[in-house]
Amino acid sequence: MYLRWRRLLPEWIRIVPVELPGRGGRLGESFVEDFEPLVAQLCDEHADSLRGRYALFGHSMGALLAYGIAQRQRALERPLPWALFASASPAPSRRDPQRFAGKNDDAALVADLRKQGGTPDEVFASGELLRLTLDTLGADYRVCESFRHVESAPLPVPVHVFAGRNDDIAADRIEAWRQEAGGRFSLDWFDGGHFFIRPCEREVLAAVVRDLVHRFSGAEHAAACTA
Repeated sequence: MYLRWRRLLPEWIRIVPVELPGRGGRLGESFVEDFEPLVAQLCDEHADSLRGRYALFGHSMGALLAYGIAQRQRALERPLPWALFASASPAPSRRDPQRFAGKNDDAALVADLRKQGGTPDEVFASGELLRLTLDTLGADYRVCESFRHVESAPLPVPVHVFAGRNDDIAADRIEAWRQEAGGRFSLDWFDGGHFFIRPCEREVLAAVVRDLVHRFSGAEHAAACTA
């Protein structure tokens, strides 16, 4: 999906997709199922991209990883993102530790896939595709389960949150992202469930561009005023 965004976004936005171990082109690698080591690995692997004017975007578990990357960058006194986009994810302080309990068998994972929607019927019809999907989903859940929220000062960056009106994440858990924003905060709602990002792709990208333009134009205005 993120590769397709390269032709849908303005040329001044460079997309750098993040592929996790055990998925896609990294299928031959072992899953990393602990949150902090995975965040550390991603920061090291993408160190060249995590400098200058960059923003972080993550959907679902990706939003949690984006938050973790921003926190690690701050802890190591490395350049912070110019913006953090969190899509289809409760705020780190409002994650439910019981959400992933009892999801260690295939039947529970399949039930969760069907409940969330967004998984093509072809996946359920193919034993091989379903096996890959369930293995990946199980690894994702273990990453999320290993996350531990630590109280800290808000990130000194704009935080932009996207959510689906029909997602089963309660609105107050989405709104709680505001507490993580030391800069500007915005919340956009889209039609759809947990995977609203697919049918609403163009609307989501328009919001991303809008927020980045606001961020960069504001920074340039501030620089001009202090020159």
